[in-house]
Amino acid sequence: MFKSNSQPGLFSFEMELCKMQRDLLDTSKEKWFYNLILRNVNEDNFKPLYSEKASRPNVAVNILVSALILKELKGISFDELMESVMFDLRFKVALGLVSIDEVPFSRGTLFNFQNRILEHEQQTGINLIEQVFDNLTAKQIKQLSLKTDIQRTDSTLISSNIRKYSRIQLLIEVMIRLERILDETDKQLIGEQLQAYLKTGSDKYVYGLKSNELPRELEKLGKVYHAVHTQISGEDKYTGQKEFINFVRVYKEHFVVVNQEISSKPTEELNSGMLQSPDDQDATYRKKKEQHSKGYTINGTETANPDNPLQLITDIAVNPNNIDDPQILYNRIDKIKEKTPEINEIHTDGGFGSEDNDKKLEALKITQITTAVRGRESEIEKKIGQTGQSPDVYMVECPHQTAVSTPTKQRYKVRFDLNICKECPLKEKCQIFKNKGRYYFNRESYLLGKRNSNIRNIPKERRKIRPNVEALMKEFKTRTRNGKTKVRGRFKTSLFAFNAGIAINFGRIFRYIIEYDLINELFSPDALVFLKNLLKNNLMFFWTRKPDCLQANFGLIRDHTKYFSILQTLAA
Repeated sequence: MFKSNSQPGLFSFEMELCKMQRDLLDTSKEKWFYNLILRNVNEDNFKPLYSEKASRPNVAVNILVSALILKELKGISFDELMESVMFDLRFKVALGLVSIDEVPFSRGTLFNFQNRILEHEQQTGINLIEQVFDNLTAKQIKQLSLKTDIQRTDSTLISSNIRKYSRIQLLIEVMIRLERILDETDKQLIGEQLQAYLKTGSDKYVYGLKSNELPRELEKLGKVYHAVHTQISGEDKYTGQKEFINFVRVYKEHFVVVNQEISSKPTEELNSGMLQSPDDQDATYRKKKEQHSKGYTINGTETANPDNPLQLITDIAVNPNNIDDPQILYNRIDKIKEKTPEINEIHTDGGFGSEDNDKKLEALKITQITTAVRGRESEIEKKIGQTGQSPDVYMVECPHQTAVSTPTKQRYKVRFDLNICKECPLKEKCQIFKNKGRYYFNRESYLLGKRNSNIRNIPKERRKIRPNVEALMKEFKTRTRNGKTKVRGRFKTSLFAFNAGIAINFGRIFRYIIEYDLINELFSPDALVFLKNLLKNNLMFFWTRKPDCLQANFGLIRDHTKYFSILQTLAA
């Protein structure tokens, strides 16, 4: 039965602490976490996870959700989380616990809670932790009055917590795990064919093979797979079990049957979406530059308006890593627009550009600013612009002349003055000259040129704001072990990403609050006004002249370099 935890306790163990301890707790990160995160979790969204019948009430949802976020905020394991909840006063404060001996949940409760969220997502398509992220972010943006008109986005490869299998190792491992779920009758029927693999296991069996034996072993495995599949594929008793699903999938992905003859598919026919490990059915393979990854991509979008005192993540998406960046942006931009209707400019690297994105972003009235051009650049630059006379009339400009387009059935045509072309020093490289002054293009060409030139049409101070999103990608990476998560599967990777996103946003807000509280403590109101005006004119003047009203604080600030960055922020 669902029961909310919206009422804070009137009496707490904090009352038993001395004043110094209470003061320290009141300004601690954990107390701010309680105020900013736990108290703002909408528990009603989780109501469908619980029975409507009168029964034992659930563990408080906002405590369970906050515990999962705390785990990513602190970068700790489940064991360390449970120890901290049991013994650490700061964790008890963060979770709003009123009694020092209170342990509100067990490790099993957390896992069952995650399983219920997974079942709910499978049934409804709604990830409840994503809702928590969206709701918290919307409140934070509103309370901080952040502008969301300018945003930036990027993605990073995240490996699943799985081992690397060779092709033959994977085939053997899947077979061994299938044998574990078979009943005794089926084990006896196919036991002889699997005996060699069961005796040693996939690792030792493969290590005992020589390189010239691998093709023959692959052929042998094909025959075993075919025989086992023929024997048990028609039986319903294994349907729905993970081991059987993996077996059938691998059989179809690696082998082909023609006239009852089984043969293995050549390596070049294998694809990145094939099963990478029996422990993670969703992981895919990708090679990006020199990096090999079996897992997913995390895509993050954050505010980027230079007027904001801090930037917050607005959207997170987890995808198989064999989906390209343009497709990720295409799939997410509607959601981003829905959450932040104010957006009209998004900064990306060149890899996010595509024709489909150009059309969708134009329809949504969002300008894409790319910091690099994807693909081969033309030797001779051509600029395509609209004349303003009609949506179907364009002006095409080459280095030496300009012409107006006329529409054809499927595209647009421009005819340049061939006499001018003949005098052009670039004519030997010019395709227009070789085509006797004719140039054909479509609207996609116009949108591509517009996208590539967008960065030149914005103020210089906004042309270099995209690289900062790479720091966001690094924040996700630092919560992994060399780029590998501690979990498996797309769902758990999504939980990691959303909880980490909430933790990152909280960390930025907490640092902002602490820094500005510190400034207010250091300076009187009159000194603050004077300082802001002074810094806007000349930051170094402050360090060299030290006005009298700031004299007493100067030594303290000079000795703490982090305060200098605060002053620079004030001056911005």
